[in-house]
Amino acid sequence: MPDSDVLLEQGRACAQREAWLEAYDALSRARAAREPAAADLETLARAAYMLGRDEEYVAALEAAHRAHLEAGRAPSAARAAFWIGHSLLFRGQGARAAGWFDLGRRLVDDAGEDCVERGYLLIPVWLRQMGRGDWEDGFATAAEAAAIGDRFGDADLAWLARDDQARALVKQGRTEEGLGLAGEILVVVTSGALSPVVSGIVFCNTIDFCHDAHEIRHTREWTDALTAWCADRPQMVAHNGLCLVHRAEMLQMEGAWDEAAREAGVAAERFTDGMLNRIATGKAHYRQGEIHRLRGDVDAAEACYRAASGLGCDPLPGLALLNLVQGRVDAAAAAIRRGLVEQVEPLQQAALLPAYVEIMLALGDLDAARAACEQFELILRRHRTEAFVAAHAHARASLDLARGEVEPALRGARRAFEGWADLGAPYDAARARVLVGRACRALGDEESAALELESARTAFAGLGAAPDLAAVEALGTPPRDRHGLSAREVEVLGLLAGGLSNKEIGERLVISEHTVARHLQNIFAKLDVTSRTAASAFAFEHGLVRAGGRS
Repeated sequence: MPDSDVLLEQGRACAQREAWLEAYDALSRARAAREPAAADLETLARAAYMLGRDEEYVAALEAAHRAHLEAGRAPSAARAAFWIGHSLLFRGQGARAAGWFDLGRRLVDDAGEDCVERGYLLIPVWLRQMGRGDWEDGFATAAEAAAIGDRFGDADLAWLARDDQARALVKQGRTEEGLGLAGEILVVVTSGALSPVVSGIVFCNTIDFCHDAHEIRHTREWTDALTAWCADRPQMVAHNGLCLVHRAEMLQMEGAWDEAAREAGVAAERFTDGMLNRIATGKAHYRQGEIHRLRGDVDAAEACYRAASGLGCDPLPGLALLNLVQGRVDAAAAAIRRGLVEQVEPLQQAALLPAYVEIMLALGDLDAARAACEQFELILRRHRTEAFVAAHAHARASLDLARGEVEPALRGARRAFEGWADLGAPYDAARARVLVGRACRALGDEESAALELESARTAFAGLGAAPDLAAVEALGTPPRDRHGLSAREVEVLGLLAGGLSNKEIGERLVISEHTVARHLQNIFAKLDVTSRTAASAFAFEHGLVRAGGRS
């Protein structure tokens, strides 16, 4: 067995290149031989954190804290106390966390030193301020900490503080300022200037507040950066779950539902170690539920929402919308009302209001739908993001159409479509297009209505959005001549024309290769062709598929 000094050197070197498993193993073995110095204990703690081993992380920090105290390094002991409290706080152990924070402050005050640790101990102060919605005071406290970080040349503290300053600005409706600061932070965090632990915190925190504000473009850009950061650290566990959940949501919005489901599935099944990943697991189940709901798999969606709820993730608005799909309008209304009552933050309310309007209209309560639209308008005055503008336009157009106010409904539905299309959200754009088509029909323009509804139908078919597809077809969209093919056979033909193999078609449609072969046999017979090439040519010549192989 290598002696402890050799193991310590191995552990340090592995940590330096972020080989966290090897670092943790070497440092743990070295510690079994003899207690290492405080710096090595902190490196062990860092490795445990990155591996999602929360208990080991805190235990190593506690040992480092003791070592610093024994050596008379009060500020360093205070910093270890801060990070212990920080971990406990986010694991729901508020009393113990407060005890460690207070101990850290006492150590700094008793030492009487002007030290950077005073800035770190401002973090729980601004977290408490912002947690109760006091964004202005929280911003000021974070600014004070950022100044301390700059003065001592501590990039971790300075940019942690600025990241929460950006969050406070966005929450106050000073979105342009907040996102501008977030852009500066993105440059810093992707440059490698911050420690791995702080980099992960900054990534997750920023994506969280950009997501809450429905700042889709910024959320997407930060998620892409986090994905690349995680890919460069294959042994890391701590932030992978949240990374995959954020990526799944972006993929879902972009219409890549199969890939989104896979990413959410990996997050739910593989990355469960550590508090961050446990939070991510609930969100991953919710994301899976959303994809199942949109595809019309009611039982699977309900199971996922139930799993999300069991892990502390409120399954709204998805569960309420699932109830609506099932025809349980009263249950949907009760759920969405409850959810809206619980939310006090405007941004959280805005996330539920589109579903609330949709459900109230299904219930026939136009007054409640109108009040919700007005509430949404008030929120938009401070938080005017592209996604909120598009969502509000859709909700308002739906209300106007229900009230017989067709011309404003048409204008609003068109704005919603353009907004969602510009954001690269094909499902939401298609839903808006249905509204456009209904408004055109109400104005007597049947030809335009048919074009809009057919475009929506094509989009829903391509996405696999079965309930929406059925709803559009129920509106009486004039069917194209399918030459005797069923809707499923047209789907199979479209994928065949797109160059997919039988196996790939089966995977895309979630059917067996045997079933694919049977569909192709029927297609060849109905079209009177004898080869895949001839079937593809027939499909394009007769408009059964569009360019690119989409039906």
